[in-house]
Amino acid sequence: MSKPLWQPNNERINDSNLIKFMKTVKDQWLIAVDDYDSLHSWSVTEPEKFWQTLWNFGRVIGEWTGGDVLRHRTDIPGADWFPGSQLNFAENLLRRQDNSPAIVFKGEKNIERVISFAELYALVSQLVKAMERVGIGHGDRVAGFLPNLPEAIAVMLATSALGATWSSCSPDFGAQGVLDRFGQIGPKLVFSADRYYYNGKSIDCRPVISEVINNLPSAKNIVLIPYDPAKPQLGNAFGGVSLSDFIYPFEKGEINFKRLPFSHPLYILFSSGTTGVPKCIVHGAGGTLLQHLKEHYLQADVKPDDRVFFFTTLGWMMWNWLVSGLACGATILLYDGSPFYPDGNSLFDFAERTKMTHFGTSAKFIDALKNTNLKPAKTHNLSHLRTMMSTGSPLVPESYDFVYENIKPDICLSSISGGTDIVGCFVAGNPIGPVWRGEIQAPCLGMDVVVYNEGGIPVTEEKGELVCRNVFPSMPVAFWNDDKGRLYKAAYFERFPGIWCHGDYAEITKNGGIVIHGRSDATLNPGGVRIGTAEIYRQVEKLDFVEEAIAVGQEWNGDVRIVLFVRLAEGKVLDQVLTKEIENSIRSNASPRHVPARILQTIDIPRTKSGKITEIAVRDVIHGFTVRNTEALANPEALEHFRDRKELKS
Repeated sequence: MSKPLWQPNNERINDSNLIKFMKTVKDQWLIAVDDYDSLHSWSVTEPEKFWQTLWNFGRVIGEWTGGDVLRHRTDIPGADWFPGSQLNFAENLLRRQDNSPAIVFKGEKNIERVISFAELYALVSQLVKAMERVGIGHGDRVAGFLPNLPEAIAVMLATSALGATWSSCSPDFGAQGVLDRFGQIGPKLVFSADRYYYNGKSIDCRPVISEVINNLPSAKNIVLIPYDPAKPQLGNAFGGVSLSDFIYPFEKGEINFKRLPFSHPLYILFSSGTTGVPKCIVHGAGGTLLQHLKEHYLQADVKPDDRVFFFTTLGWMMWNWLVSGLACGATILLYDGSPFYPDGNSLFDFAERTKMTHFGTSAKFIDALKNTNLKPAKTHNLSHLRTMMSTGSPLVPESYDFVYENIKPDICLSSISGGTDIVGCFVAGNPIGPVWRGEIQAPCLGMDVVVYNEGGIPVTEEKGELVCRNVFPSMPVAFWNDDKGRLYKAAYFERFPGIWCHGDYAEITKNGGIVIHGRSDATLNPGGVRIGTAEIYRQVEKLDFVEEAIAVGQEWNGDVRIVLFVRLAEGKVLDQVLTKEIENSIRSNASPRHVPARILQTIDIPRTKSGKITEIAVRDVIHGFTVRNTEALANPEALEHFRDRKELKS
């Protein structure tokens, strides 16, 4: 029988937050929960007791009379959590106000800064007053087009403190990609950086944000944040003010946090845009806070003064997840730039210097490390590192081997999976349980996660659809501008009514772990970044020589790469010049991540009888899978143009 790759010792188990939480459950509810499985079972059968216990364990700051925890429990969606409660998200993240480091920032070009909890609180207090002066309040939207800077966290917290709603994009998006997002939600105030660095290059943000602002009439005020406060580049032609000028008139002081209902909109995150412009997913303050407290405290075992890192941008929900570590009293570690600049040691240098306890990254990063000769276990002091987290795409078994052989043998390797849709995880770490090769450790507490077969029957050791059968607080409050919730319900509840179907092809193993085999829908996921095909099509099909296009994800070397097929205008042949023009259009107007790994010509594209192109069918063909429901296709013969393409063998 195989053995786990890692198992925590008794000292680590007994010192864990999970054990403390289980003792709390026993004392309060007089029920024996002696291991993770029994705690998980109780958490999904007694959700009111579980989430109430978590509220108290996480020391949530807010007003709750102790009445109902959950109303309309069987309404999925539609349940009402902690009715009558009032809280403020920022108040919970800013509870600590001492001189210990709240944020440690490292950027390329050796730009480094440390901000204490007291300094963070003070900056947020100034931002709150400045934002009030320009009319920001309850229900307004504030947006950030920003790198992973400390000021981004401060601006988000000030937005939340006022009861406004925060949304963000990373600065590698082109103007159209930003407008596809911010244009839908109408932010009144926009923050942008003057520049950012990537792979040793300085990239000016001002031309893009200038184009965005010129096409975003809702934005009445623009604030420019210098990437390097010592060397600002703030000149602009679109009426923006610098951050220092924005907050200069206001003294540091106490913050008057606006406590609002549990489900008051905190964040608007964006879907991948598979079938059109990205959907705007609204997340509530209370649900986000509880979900993140659970994942930080219980799934990741984050403690006060821990040093928590995740390699992310403001275009990925892992940024929102990372920032919530402040509510646990942890120090947040920010890195901005390429993880391989100047080489693959960069993040491990950062880990050693900051005494990092939690290292979060993408499966693609770990896979890329495998292709180098780097062995951080031999070159770096990682003695403080307890947990390594991986997400974005499935972590292949060989990557588990690499971590334990070349990064650290005594570490909890927590592959996690969830998404923007819930601003959290469905399956994640279990710090008191074993790590099995190639497996995510456990379903998250409070989440009744199973795998369904085609008939909607729960299965184990069989591939199927990852679903969640119960309500949980971080389900979206709504989709923005979604009349009567039609888009929301269609996105998750159409296949199995009343059951959240996440779109992941998964399997529960004999060990009780979970393996994610990829997406079961048309969303692309290269390097762990979810990308919608429609965003690619909009840039490609405006080129006069392209008649039509279809993009799919090809499983390749433990990851996913984007393959774009184009049907060209009559007489046109795809050569290097046209290929480069397609790439440039996508890179400039969407983002570098949207650029396909392969661009190939085809003479026909399959479509349904209603005229929709069939990405999943093409994806199945290039992988050699049997295509289901070919009777639904108007031109099933077109599939043969994608079969056994030699260009996809390398």
